[in-house]
Amino acid sequence: MPSATGRVKWFNETKGYGFIEQTDGQDVFFHYSAIKSDGYKAVPEGVAVQFEFIDTERGPQASNIQLIEDKKNLANE
Repeated sequence: MPSATGRVKWFNETKGYGFIEQTDGQDVFFHYSAIKSDGYKAVPEGVAVQFEFIDTERGPQASNIQLIEDKKNLANE
């Protein structure tokens, strides 16, 4: 699966979904269940992420979302 990076544009904690703005400016939908960083059910706006694309009936969606900041923080500990 192709991998991409971007930043969380917005996330609705009540509904459990949001959008990631890719580096090319296009937005991609994601559901909280696609977040693979431990302990995360929500992602703050502006957080950098890496993800894969999956095709759904409603179009492309982000999957296997990893928070890039998490990886940097873990490396510094």
